[in-house]
Amino acid sequence: MTERDKQFYNIVSAEGFSRLPRRSKLVRQQLDSVQMAAEKSSPLSFTPEVFKSSNAGILMFLGLIRRYKIDTVIDKSSYPGTSVIDKTSSILSFLALKLSNRRRYSSDDTWCMDRGMGLFAGLNVLPKTAWYTSYSDRVTSEMNQKFLKQLHRVWSKAGLLEDTSNLDFTTIPYWGDDTHLENNWSGKRGKALSSMLAVLAQDPDTGLIDYGNADILQKDESAVVLEFLDFYHSNTPKKDDKLRYIVFDSRFTNYENLRKLDQAEINFITIRRRGKRILERISELPAQGWKKVKVECAGSKHRTLRVYDEQVFLKGYDKQIRQITITGNGKIKPAIMITNDFDLKTEKIIRKYARRWIVEKSISEQIDFFHLNLVSSSMVIKVDFDLTMSILANNLYRLLALQLERYEHLSVQSLYEKFVLNGADVIIQEDEITVQLRKKRNLPLILEAMQTFSRQKYSWLNGKNVIFEGATYS
Repeated sequence: MTERDKQFYNIVSAEGFSRLPRRSKLVRQQLDSVQMAAEKSSPLSFTPEVFKSSNAGILMFLGLIRRYKIDTVIDKSSYPGTSVIDKTSSILSFLALKLSNRRRYSSDDTWCMDRGMGLFAGLNVLPKTAWYTSYSDRVTSEMNQKFLKQLHRVWSKAGLLEDTSNLDFTTIPYWGDDTHLENNWSGKRGKALSSMLAVLAQDPDTGLIDYGNADILQKDESAVVLEFLDFYHSNTPKKDDKLRYIVFDSRFTNYENLRKLDQAEINFITIRRRGKRILERISELPAQGWKKVKVECAGSKHRTLRVYDEQVFLKGYDKQIRQITITGNGKIKPAIMITNDFDLKTEKIIRKYARRWIVEKSISEQIDFFHLNLVSSSMVIKVDFDLTMSILANNLYRLLALQLERYEHLSVQSLYEKFVLNGADVIIQEDEITVQLRKKRNLPLILEAMQTFSRQKYSWLNGKNVIFEGATYS
């Protein structure tokens, strides 16, 4: 690289590629005149140096990766390495793109010019597009499931999984050769598409996604809830097993499988489908059986609902079940909840189901921020592997939120914009790496949170620790 190229590289690194179109005429002219060949990705030498990065905010996730020993999980996984880039750096390279909100369909692979993103994975720079596609071709669904099982043990041991799991399906469209795919309904697009059907299981308290599978066939949909149960119990020591409730919508499984959940002593909460006869029966319920309950809503508010709590015999389930009919919820037709928990108070049952919408919100975030519905692009990544990396990235954002007091409930997009989207001067020294983040409104909170990781050392960073400071400029 010539001296002129180096000067231009410093301009680009300092300003950020996304801002270049709005910069001066001189910078745009330099863009047209200078041909810059990106460095070939390789393990970083860690010789003392100073460089700039416009995506250095993702380095804040290093402390969380080490604290929860996710690097150890990656190292023990069956994911492959390459002749140049080892297993840990390979997975962290994918994770770097997820955490930094990089759109795979973009032909602009400028991430391979940012030294800070390379440092995240222990490399000089991240690999180019072709490498990601080639690596993905070597990953199998079995590798992904084993990786999620190991992560499940991490979340369980850390006490991050509570007594409830919310389950939901999502449709991942595919725009390539779709002759081998089924048509699934996409709520995001309002029509049926050739696609893959995926399932996600989320803890409503921490927001962590515990389970995902992008290889669901329509004939197997109703059995997914039992597969999740097997996944959970096969990876959780009995002393750490907190799972008591599974919450899902009316089309998630059938009544026969509800009976199997009951036999496994797992409480479920779901919605019963409303047929004409059921609605007629509701209209005939005696007035004295209805009661009003106050249900907690967001923002410490309460909402008053009319409910009718009873026990009915359910064909297919073949025994009595608790049925809660709800009106006054803003719907034209009443909602009908069914559960095998006969002891929990009515308002708490309703509240648990209402929180199921959290998983739908998370799916929406996965689609929008992690670009989960863009599986055909200039970078072709296997869908189940992409889903697994999205789950890990989502969970790292949720763990970061838990570190930031009063910001625990922010969306991934908001966390990225308020805290992660930032540039820095990176100083590699003999014993440590200093990241001098640019001035930002929430920088004091970031520096305070990062103090808790200041003594950690990172094996893929040559055993150095990472120190975060504030830069003297914005």
